Amino acid sequence: MQSQMDRKVNRIIGLDGQPMTIHDLPPKDTKRWVIRRKAEVVAAVRGGLISLDDACRRYTLSVEEFLSWQKAIDKHGLPGLRTTRIQDYRPNESVYKND
Repeated sequence: MQSQMDRKVNRIIGLDGQPMTIHDLPPKDTKRWVIRRKAEVVAAVRGGLISLDDACRRYTLSVEEFLSWQKAIDKHGLPGLRTTRIQDYRPNESVYKND
């Protein structure tokens, strides 16, 4: 008997509420990672559509990069994936302290 972790699913519910399959994922040669593409890959891994190792291999990502996407979503929702505005989501700490 297979454990739940060993089973792959054929489809999950995507970001728009519609079924998503492996064919709906961003292309393997994706170079421009917009918010939606990052979120689709995170959803696919979380839903069991693709494993973390497969996602990293498929998109030439490091595990740390993928985990940073996941953490950004958990902490700030989809806007947390915006790389151009990342400073808006960091704690309000001064880089230079006069202490």
